[in-house]
Amino acid sequence: MNKKRSRSVFLVSAALAVALMSACGANNNAAGGSEPNNAAGNTANGESNVAAPPAVAEPIMVNQALPQQEILSTGPHGEAAVSAKSLQLTADEVKQIQGMKLKAAIAMHYAGNDWSTAQIAGLKDTFAKMGVEVVAVTDAQFKSEKQVSDLETVMAKNPDIVVSIPVDPVSTAAAYKQAAQAGAKVVFMDNAPEGLQHGTDYVSVVSADNYGNGIEAAHVMAEALGGKGKIGVIYHDADYFVTRQRTEAFEKTIKEQYPDIEIVDRSGIAGPNDGEKVASAMLTKNPDLDGLFVVWDVPAEGALAAVRAAGRDDLVITTIDLGTNVAIEIAKNGVIKGLGAQLPYEQGVAEAILAGYAALGKETPPYVAVPAVKVTKDNVLDAWQLVYRQEAPNAVKDAAGQ
Repeated sequence: MNKKRSRSVFLVSAALAVALMSACGANNNAAGGSEPNNAAGNTANGESNVAAPPAVAEPIMVNQALPQQEILSTGPHGEAAVSAKSLQLTADEVKQIQGMKLKAAIAMHYAGNDWSTAQIAGLKDTFAKMGVEVVAVTDAQFKSEKQVSDLETVMAKNPDIVVSIPVDPVSTAAAYKQAAQAGAKVVFMDNAPEGLQHGTDYVSVVSADNYGNGIEAAHVMAEALGGKGKIGVIYHDADYFVTRQRTEAFEKTIKEQYPDIEIVDRSGIAGPNDGEKVASAMLTKNPDLDGLFVVWDVPAEGALAAVRAAGRDDLVITTIDLGTNVAIEIAKNGVIKGLGAQLPYEQGVAEAILAGYAALGKETPPYVAVPAVKVTKDNVLDAWQLVYRQEAPNAVKDAAGQ
């Protein structure tokens, strides 16, 4: 597909989501070393972020050292997952893309956490190798109406590629549908907005193995509790299939493999800032709780605050996503004992590769995923390196005694 035939390649990422939804570490600095909100604001205000492509084009692929294991998540329409490790742009393909002089914009659901920052870093690093100029990064601040406005602003810059993660699969659907009808090539992360179909409206969905991460969180919980106890579940109260898969996997694993662990209460959160309030109410109602599963790390931080306020440092929390604050708690063997980690940097790499596939007119799978990663005190530093492609922050190293 040449530039004349396709006005834009529209790469849409969608998380806990909400990685919401898919997200890590609420107010942390960027995994790449910069404050994500500032970075988003700068590029959205018109500053381009382009690096000259390497003099010699090289193949591009996700980290081949990632665990080689079955991916248990399915796509938003029940599709079997294709491993992100199978995606590759050859040196010749990279050279072709470099010659296209493409532009890209990134429209995030939320840019204020480690997960989003790593996504953006993976995309920017890979686009730089492809000779793609990043002309905008926006932050919808978890507001669907702002995201619709952000998309309008982004499209006014005439990008060839737009990377976006929808805040809400229903209220933003029309904006993405309009982009597809206008000829844009769309790749979603984590979710596909309602009514959009693979092959017609979008190229692919890219995700972590959220079901696998839910299973890992359940195993960590059971190990920490010695296989018995009463626990509560704090789930995402929204129509978001990735967070739903996490909770389903956690609960199914506990019920089927750990019969002496009883789920005695369940309560939902609407957003990442609800964790403390919901956990506090659950602890008041169930003072004998032994553990809490929280659907991702940002509300898990709130739950941790509630646990401490209640004087329940003996309680066990497990979650999804390796953010800085939960990593510190895990490293020091605190209340949060472990989690299932996404690989947001590699997801960003995969999204950029799929954008390249679309630019070249290559066939793409409907659903692509990276493997789940179990994280405990024993491997938290190595896991950080795997998740973010860099050493853990000093605060995490200090907590681990290194």
